[in-house]
Amino acid sequence: MIGKILGGRYEILEQIGGGGMAIVYKAKCHLLNRYVAIKILRNEFLEDEDFIRKFKRESQAAASLSHPNIMNIYDVGVEEMDNKQIHYIVMEYIQGKTLKELIRERGKLSYDEVIEYSIQIAEALRHAHNNHIVHRDIKSQNIMINQENRIKVTDFGIARAASSSTLTTTSNVLGSVHYFSPEQARGGYTDEKSDIYSLGIVMYEMVTGRLPYDGESPISIALKHVQEDIVPPIELDNSIPRGLNAIIMKCVQKRQGDRYDSADSLLRDLRMIKNNEDTAIFAHEDTEEQATRMISIVKEEDVDDMSTRGKTKGRKRKKNKGETKMILLAILLAFLVVTIVFAGWLKLNDYFDVAEVIVPNLIGMTEREARQTLEELGLGLNVKGTAASAEFDPGLVIWQSVKENSKVKEGFIIDVTISEGQDMVRVPSVVNMTYEDAVQALLEAGLRVGQRKYEYSDVTPNNVVMRQEPEAFSYIAADSMVHLVISRGEEIKMVTMPNLVGKKAIDAQNEIVRAGLVVGSVTEEHHDQAPAGQVFWQSYEAGTELEANTAVDIYVSLGPAQVEEPADEPIDEPIGGPADETTYGPREGSIILRLTPFSDREETEIKIIRRQNGVQAQIYKETHKYSGGEVVLELRGTVGTEFDIYFDDIYQFSQTITE
Repeated sequence: MIGKILGGRYEILEQIGGGGMAIVYKAKCHLLNRYVAIKILRNEFLEDEDFIRKFKRESQAAASLSHPNIMNIYDVGVEEMDNKQIHYIVMEYIQGKTLKELIRERGKLSYDEVIEYSIQIAEALRHAHNNHIVHRDIKSQNIMINQENRIKVTDFGIARAASSSTLTTTSNVLGSVHYFSPEQARGGYTDEKSDIYSLGIVMYEMVTGRLPYDGESPISIALKHVQEDIVPPIELDNSIPRGLNAIIMKCVQKRQGDRYDSADSLLRDLRMIKNNEDTAIFAHEDTEEQATRMISIVKEEDVDDMSTRGKTKGRKRKKNKGETKMILLAILLAFLVVTIVFAGWLKLNDYFDVAEVIVPNLIGMTEREARQTLEELGLGLNVKGTAASAEFDPGLVIWQSVKENSKVKEGFIIDVTISEGQDMVRVPSVVNMTYEDAVQALLEAGLRVGQRKYEYSDVTPNNVVMRQEPEAFSYIAADSMVHLVISRGEEIKMVTMPNLVGKKAIDAQNEIVRAGLVVGSVTEEHHDQAPAGQVFWQSYEAGTELEANTAVDIYVSLGPAQVEEPADEPIDEPIGGPADETTYGPREGSIILRLTPFSDREETEIKIIRRQNGVQAQIYKETHKYSGGEVVLELRGTVGTEFDIYFDDIYQFSQTITE
């Protein structure tokens, strides 16, 4: 497949992966000038019409999904090649590695990584489930991590298309059966909770570095999902947080009804443990039903025997009951008398002897300074908690329970609150988002867009964020600025059109190539003034700035036309009469365009595409500000030449040279 072109636009460059169902290639989309990934179905599935039908339907449904944590599907198609049909999916090209590869490299992941990755996967599932799409094949091999540490879930809609015949592919089943839900293993009804079960297995793998079930065959592993209980991760590693352990165990319950109701519920608990607010999760874990225990059956003779023994013991107890009761009452009475006397003495001593102290101002002190100040006055300090503060540095007192200059008695405890510094927020990853989506994501996180820098890129599409500063997942003060580097797309090299008129045809063509242009059509015609073999017309005027690789057409003279005039017939038209294109080449003309940039944008990129003699070329591309006023351009070409005008790659109108 290397070097072949699918759909008239996707050039296969190299193989980058493969699985039980398909082979994945890196390709170049020549229409949009970007790299994509193309998944091509293996030959063994091409005869299964039912599979192909489901594959098309589900892939098209998955293409409707648009989420930062889901690999984008751009196109689905079929190509006739070498007497067979090639079914393919065009997807977003991601530079990174799979979650399975990361786990194999690291053994197991940190708890913060597990929680963060799980949240991103659950976000992807929530979006898909809200659009009535169930993945059915969530596994670490289907989860990519790009260079910006963002999760991308792949293969949405493909797993559902798999018929029972696909399960005979050992490599495919062996990779998926470790993550199967019990209902999938039984061939039962699957729904959104099946994806939650598989995500639980992925979380188990991330936190322990191993899968919960293993076996000699796919069938034996599937049976374990149905019959055997999962060993809780915390029993394999007691350092695993209890809240995270509880979430995983709830995801992997055998019964669908015992799992999380939805990805929303799972996300709520994941965010709780991320913020160390897992009290509710612990409570849920502690109140679970205890395991059933075996007890002995109680027989009738055992009941009678117990009754007889009880009566005998009862008679013995009655003998000493009265004596014991009197002793206990005497002890209790003595205790009450001593307690009342002691309490009264303390109260009176308090009233007469305790001095009053004036409370100092503790605001702005460190905890240590505040504690020392209060102890010198005979008072105590209690740190009630911490809070964000833009006014005070971290560690300083920002509130005290008793105002300064108030009077309290010695030994009084004063509560204080300590500053955490400014309210800190986590920077979201906006790389690979469009600029508009990045702005929205930053605003939702409580941040603002700072400096914007534009750079050319042959990989990142136009108007997509390439880099950000500060980097993703770091913590900064709320309302801070995040600086962005935005792609302008691939840089277009401009070259100058040389003068070809008067040169020999071969020299003119060499001149075109040396200038970085492409030789277009070469038309030979008679010309009264140009000698044979000499160029007398070129499709672009000398000195015009053109995009590199633009096709240039030329007209080459065949010399003057040999006209034989009848001797006895008068000449209808005088010599030097009306000229036409056959004699002098195509007539040229021009039009004047007056263009006003978008008023609701700071800058507008104006692009003009010329279509002349069947050749299309970009002849103008500049960025203009609305404040700069109207843009006036003169466009030249042969009569019939058409010009398409685009603002920010949005088609506006066309104009044709008529004279």
